[in-house]
Amino acid sequence: MAADETATDEIRGTAYGTAPTPLSVLDLVTVGSGRTATDALRTSVDLARFTESRGFHRYWIAEHHSMPGVASSSPAVILAHLAAHTDRIRLGSGGVMLPNHAPLVIAEQFGTLEALAPHRVDLGLGRAPGTDGATAAALRRSDGLPDGADDFPEQLAELTRFLDDDFPDGHPYRRIHAVPGPIQATSPGGVQSRHRPPIWLLGSSGFSARLAGLLGLPFAFAHHFSAQNTVPALDLYRQSFRPSEVLAEPYALIGVSVLATDDEREARRQVLATGLNMVRLRTGRPGLFPSPEETEAHVFTELEREFVDSWAANIVHGTADEVRTGLDDLHKRTGADELMLTSHAHRGELRLRSYELVADAYGLPTA
Repeated sequence: MAADETATDEIRGTAYGTAPTPLSVLDLVTVGSGRTATDALRTSVDLARFTESRGFHRYWIAEHHSMPGVASSSPAVILAHLAAHTDRIRLGSGGVMLPNHAPLVIAEQFGTLEALAPHRVDLGLGRAPGTDGATAAALRRSDGLPDGADDFPEQLAELTRFLDDDFPDGHPYRRIHAVPGPIQATSPGGVQSRHRPPIWLLGSSGFSARLAGLLGLPFAFAHHFSAQNTVPALDLYRQSFRPSEVLAEPYALIGVSVLATDDEREARRQVLATGLNMVRLRTGRPGLFPSPEETEAHVFTELEREFVDSWAANIVHGTADEVRTGLDDLHKRTGADELMLTSHAHRGELRLRSYELVADAYGLPTA
């Protein structure tokens, strides 16, 4: 089956400057200690506008819940806000956790986003809850029931049918339509486009990699928290790939934690704070993202120190030249078609500076 050129063009970016692949952004809307969600969301607008001006390809928002240091619990709402402040950069979810939501609701939300920002919206889907079990149960009103991951393929098929408005005759949802959507083009006098956001599958293991390959969908792998699985998952995706109307050949991006600073010592201070943030999260004590000063005052146990060192090893950090070298090496190891950078720091201006340094290192265009 030949790939649709329009869909393929929207998935594939154009490499700018001397970057080995298109560069994109994953934003968790980090809230630092002493700061507010309003501050974090304003930073996201600044970051989206800046990265658009420098030729980054996409700007995705991750879905997380019940985490004080992360203000991205509602990706669709944030993306609508970003759509009003940008003109060209692709906007998407990295991702919406499908088991947390009814497929019809997602189809309606992303149909609305597509109407707000035509041909600029990506729908990235994950099968994890993006939170702990109790919060997942509260989201789904299903305490004691399976987490929803096991029936992910069925949920995905239902969502796709809502987006395409093509339930077969006799199906109980045949007369239900996701609006905005294709029904508006087929109604009397309808002039709406039948275009809908490309679906991406996200993952940190082999399950979504294989499913994305079998369905001929683009795949996004979470290298930033599952680095040991990156190459095996990408290999599985490519081996499983079957051409589809969306893609003639596989296309995989990887999420990478990156922090570029003007001074190497400052990069190490910020990365250590990222490590403390993860220690708190992994031990059931999530909080606002700590400052370097808080981190320096923390007495790490031996086990915590080992965890932080292991976590920091997968963050590409340092000066602009060091980060460029690290990203180039990662691209060579993985063969990723796109690198999606996520930067975490206590202050928003440090995150903005990190993307600026990366853009300068690769000679990305200025506004």
